[in-house]
Amino acid sequence: MKSTNITWHEAQVTKEERQKLNTHKSAVLWFTGLSGAGKSTLSVAVEKELHNRGIHTYILDGDNVRHGLNKNLGFSPEDRTENIRRIGEVSNLFVDAGVMTLTAFISPYREDRDMVRELVNEQEFIEIYVSCNLEECEKRDPKGLYQKARNGEIKGFTGIDAPYEAPANPEIIVETDKQPLEKSVEQIIHYLEVNGYFN
Repeated sequence: MKSTNITWHEAQVTKEERQKLNTHKSAVLWFTGLSGAGKSTLSVAVEKELHNRGIHTYILDGDNVRHGLNKNLGFSPEDRTENIRRIGEVSNLFVDAGVMTLTAFISPYREDRDMVRELVNEQEFIEIYVSCNLEECEKRDPKGLYQKARNGEIKGFTGIDAPYEAPANPEIIVETDKQPLEKSVEQIIHYLEVNGYFN
């Protein structure tokens, strides 16, 4: 059932005015990669560094969002797409609010990530490919999910029996299996600085 008889109400405060008040631009930092690649760990560390610099931030983490907003969704391809669509819409609202928004989702399909990119203005979607080889992800396996997938307890697990489509042209590639966390954080902060998101 789709909503009908609805009208978009314009605010008197613009996104640009909110950004000016915050003294920084807003954007979505979209962390994507395999389970265990380090998306959540990296997004938390980046947020802490941004916060220390006076940047208004918020993290939308995959598991956290599934505890509330998306708790009615499973992991079928259709539900994954709807999961990302909802997160995209929420991210768009945060960007409009002038907040630097960090999202940590496997988001395995390019088409879904591109859908979110189209929701926001140019340069407001920063795709961060958290690259880590499957062997290392399985070795880390912080939630024990790979082992369950290998044992057949979880079906449709990304990287095992469901695909992961790596970004074709991400703004940033962070290789968490080749460099320490601090270097990865520094890489992302540097990108934001040189591209004028904050001073």
